[in-house]
Amino acid sequence: METREYLNKLGFEGKKADVYLAALELGSATIIDIARKAGIKRTTCYDIVTELKNAGLISETAKGKKRLFVGENPEKLKKDLQNKERLVDEILPQLASIYNVKGIKPKIRFYEGKEGLREVYADTLKHSGELLSFASEDVLMVLGKDWAESYLKQRVKKGIHARAIMPKTAGIAEYALRDIEQLRMSKLIDPQKYPFSIEINIYGHQKVALMSSKELTGVIIEGMEINNTMKFIFNLIWDNLPEIKIK
Repeated sequence: METREYLNKLGFEGKKADVYLAALELGSATIIDIARKAGIKRTTCYDIVTELKNAGLISETAKGKKRLFVGENPEKLKKDLQNKERLVDEILPQLASIYNVKGIKPKIRFYEGKEGLREVYADTLKHSGELLSFASEDVLMVLGKDWAESYLKQRVKKGIHARAIMPKTAGIAEYALRDIEQLRMSKLIDPQKYPFSIEINIYGHQKVALMSSKELTGVIIEGMEINNTMKFIFNLIWDNLPEIKIK
């Protein structure tokens, strides 16, 4: 695919891609120079340059009485896309809330095998905000220690904080010692009194995920009412559990 085609896909419609490429190649040029390079009329070029200037992709300077235009560093395109992605992430929960108001039934997706469980975990990284988890070391470890470490590093890198309720086992107690570095708060329960092998993750504004290490199956339920109810249940249990005492 040629550079012009890539730019077209990024929203540079019509002759806008030609003008932007001409400005980048020329470095510093007049409207006439850019128009000639892009193969378009001067008046048309001026309108496009003005549009690109407003978008911060071309800047204007002066040399004597001449008005010169310079194509900005292409890295600006990447930053603009990152800003747009951030804005989408911010508004998406609001749009999702509006979408769900109509009483649409919850969506349920099923996953099988280790790769399916990895997909369920990966989905938790697509949503900002706190991750609540009834965690089971069996589920994460069945995917391999290296993969588990990689997942936790990705969560930390994305700045996703977590609260986890976990069975009090030797492995989990050691796991909880890394709470601070892994952006997590943990509370422990008696595995003899309250045994559970299924992991439940509650995240985003609508998602609840359930995973079984024994059956190697996972389910993602997408529904605001279920999400809110599970958050209520989690917090009810969390508030009645003691803090972990690190010795």
